[in-house]
Amino acid sequence: MSSIGKLVKQAARMQQQMEQIQAQLAARSVESTSGGGAVKVVAKCDNTISSIKIDPQAVNPADVALLEDMLVTAVNGALEQAKQISSAEMGKATQGFNLPGLM
Repeated sequence: MSSIGKLVKQAARMQQQMEQIQAQLAARSVESTSGGGAVKVVAKCDNTISSIKIDPQAVNPADVALLEDMLVTAVNGALEQAKQISSAEMGKATQGFNLPGLM
């Protein structure tokens, strides 16, 4: 088989693997908390937020900025975890396939 044919087969196999990984990532969740657990964020590994829970005691009308900071911290933590997992899983699919700009 020509090298072009091998490359096309390898690309098709990689695309199928990536689609499977993306489906698995959409079903996988990570959790991040801030404020000693006052704010909990659950994100899916497809970079979507699935839930945010706030302890009622963390809601202080006089200090909304603190609650906002806790939310930002927890959301960013969850999305960073999801990104790391996604990158690692996608890296497995592209391993050994060296095209410039692919990795």
